[in-house]
Amino acid sequence: MPHQFTREKVEPSTRSGVLLIDKAEGLTSHDVVARTRRIAGTRKVGHAGTLDPMATGLLVLGVNASTRLLTYVVGLDKEYLATIRLGAATTTDDREGEAVSVAPTGLVSTLSAADIRSQIDELTGDIEQTPSSVSAIKVDGKRAYALVREGVEVQLKSRPVTVSEFEIVDQRAASMEDGADVLDLDVRIVCSSGTYIRALARDLGRSLGVGGHLTALRRTRIGPFSVTEASDLDTVVVAEALEAPATTASRLFTTLRLTEEQSIDLGHGKKLALGDDVPDAGGPVAAVAPDGRLVGLVSVTAGRAKTLVNFPPDPEQAASGASE
Repeated sequence: MPHQFTREKVEPSTRSGVLLIDKAEGLTSHDVVARTRRIAGTRKVGHAGTLDPMATGLLVLGVNASTRLLTYVVGLDKEYLATIRLGAATTTDDREGEAVSVAPTGLVSTLSAADIRSQIDELTGDIEQTPSSVSAIKVDGKRAYALVREGVEVQLKSRPVTVSEFEIVDQRAASMEDGADVLDLDVRIVCSSGTYIRALARDLGRSLGVGGHLTALRRTRIGPFSVTEASDLDTVVVAEALEAPATTASRLFTTLRLTEEQSIDLGHGKKLALGDDVPDAGGPVAAVAPDGRLVGLVSVTAGRAKTLVNFPPDPEQAASGASE
């Protein structure tokens, strides 16, 4: 049953920030963005990292100027809680697809804990993974899942990913609707961006000779952001839940505290002379004004700071500064 959403549209807002949402099952990531645009009163909303409709959990959204931070969130490592069903494979590598193979009666019960652990170990570390054919990867300009729906056979190339943690939290014997015996594994996975948990379920089942697919998926963390901090889309008050751009940037990067004069100069695109005691940083550094506003992300080389991404003040901030 589709998730119901009845929130009213609000007056336009120019406030920027990062919003953490705990996505409900049945919604696409695009659904969450569209509904956030309505309740936040702005078209400038984006997300960092897609979740399938079946999945729940953390979505990191950028609102207004904070969409510029999303580039730096997309590539962060992620943590998931998932349920892998051993004993059957599906067309989509998850419970949404049609069964394409079911293990012979009694075969799943012969799997030992050592067998399963051994194959999980093979899927841990730096591995090559072939994404599911119904992933959102583009092939000749079209999403792979769209081509599959059109009846096109899709063969995706394998890619390197890192699975840093893959542990079994619980397991239990179960039965499918047709009575087939299966084994459900509740697992916790920490992995690099671009890792497909459905593909891990598929590959684990395949390596054990019984088939496998994903029946539940919840994203619990992206980099430093936890789902425990996230709000429900149905009840969130965006103005209260937004994390200030400087706070988010300081969670992601080293922070450089600016003087008022430096804040003005950097805002005008000038390089800053910081002195030789400031260490080099080729990657982003969060440059923060005395009033706590994020002025920009900078690189630091030989005691000089150069803007990588500029963050102009929100209109109300600019108006406040002009009136002082």
